[in-house]
Amino acid sequence: MTDSGLIVRVAAKGEGATADGRYATLAAPGDTLQADGTVVRGPNHVDPACRHFPACGGCQLQHLSEAALSDYVYDRVVGGATGQKLWDVNAASAHLSPPRSRRRATLHAQSIGKRVVIGFREQGSHKIIDMRECHVLTPQMFALVAPLRALLEGWGSKKLAVDVDLAMTDQGVSMGLKGLTAEGLAKTEALLDFARDTGLARLTMDSGYGAEGVWEPEPVTVTLGGVPVSLPPGAFLQATADGEATLVNAAREWLDGAATVADLFSGLGTFTFALAGPTTKVLAVEAAREPFLACQSAARMNGKPVHALHRDLFRNPLRVEELDRFAGVLLDPPRAGATEQVDQIALSKVPRVVYISCNPASWARDAVKLIAGGYRLAELRPVGQFRWSTHVELASLFLRH
Repeated sequence: MTDSGLIVRVAAKGEGATADGRYATLAAPGDTLQADGTVVRGPNHVDPACRHFPACGGCQLQHLSEAALSDYVYDRVVGGATGQKLWDVNAASAHLSPPRSRRRATLHAQSIGKRVVIGFREQGSHKIIDMRECHVLTPQMFALVAPLRALLEGWGSKKLAVDVDLAMTDQGVSMGLKGLTAEGLAKTEALLDFARDTGLARLTMDSGYGAEGVWEPEPVTVTLGGVPVSLPPGAFLQATADGEATLVNAAREWLDGAATVADLFSGLGTFTFALAGPTTKVLAVEAAREPFLACQSAARMNGKPVHALHRDLFRNPLRVEELDRFAGVLLDPPRAGATEQVDQIALSKVPRVVYISCNPASWARDAVKLIAGGYRLAELRPVGQFRWSTHVELASLFLRH
C-alpha cells in the first residue's frame, strides 16, 4: 500500500477521490484504493444504518462517519466558492439535520405481478427499492408505507404506477397520489377508510388534471415563523424543520434591525413570517400563484406587516429603483440561481443581502456578480438537511463595502 491510493475527499457525486484524481465508489476519506480497485476501510468508513443502502437512491453517503459527512457538506459549499476563485471565505462548520427528520418526500409505487413495491428509485434507474425501513423520513411518514402498499395491492390494477407525495403538516401527514384513479364507490370508500384509519391530515389524487381533494377533516397548515399558513398540495417546504430553523436563524441574525426587507422567491413565507415583526416590514415576492395567495392570506389573518406581490422574478426582476427602498434583501431561488435578479441587486444600494441556496455552483456564479458589483461575502453557513445525500444547502451574507 502506498499513500497515492489514499482517499482524501468525497467528490460532488459521492465517490471517493485520491489526490492524483482516481475515483472509487463507496469510499470514505482515509480509505485506501488498492491497485486492483478494492478499497481498504479507514477510520471514516462506517457500516450503513439502512439495509437498502447503497441500492436505494434516497441516500448516497451512509458509509461516511458523522465527521466525514460534515466535512463533505462543508467542502461542497466552500468548493463552490473556490471554484469561482472566491478564496478568503469565512465559512462556519456544516450543520447536519438528524436522522429520521425529512418531512417531505416523493416516493414511487409500482405493481409487479400481484405485489406492489413502494420506495425511492435506485440511483440512475427507474427500478424502485421496496422500502422496508428508512432512516431519513420522519417516523410518521414512513409508517404510511406498509398500509399504502396493502391498499394498492388490493386495487386490482396490473399496471399501477403512482407517485406518492408526502409532507408533514401541523395536522399530520398530507399525502398526494398522482397517477391513481378511483372508479366506483368501492374504491372511493377504500381511500376514505385508508385516510381515516392512518390518521392522514389530507389525501389528494391527481389523475392528470391536478390535485383533487379526497380527505381533509380540517384545513391543512404549516407553521412558518409562528404563523399558520395554508399548505397547497405539492407546495415547497424546506426538507426538515431542523434545516429550516438553521437557515431562518441565520437570516434573522443577519437582517436584525432592518426596517424593510424584500423576500424574493418567497414561496409560502418561510423567511417572510420569521422576519416580519414590530419593527420590520417585509415585501414577499413569489411567482407561483397558490403559495403567493397562501402567504397573502396568512399575513392578513394574522395582522403581519407583510405585503405579498405576485411577480415572476425571472422575467420581471425587482429593478434597482425598487430595491433601493429596502434595508435588506433575502433571496432563496430555485436550483438554477437568480441571474436576472442578481444583476439588479449588484447595481443597487441595498446594504445587506442574504442569499439562501440549494446549489453551491449556481450560488457561486451569482456571488461573483454581487462581489463585482461592490459587495463582499461576509459569512457562509453550509447546511446538510438532506442527510446522507449529495444535495446540500447554504446561507450566505453579502455586505456593501
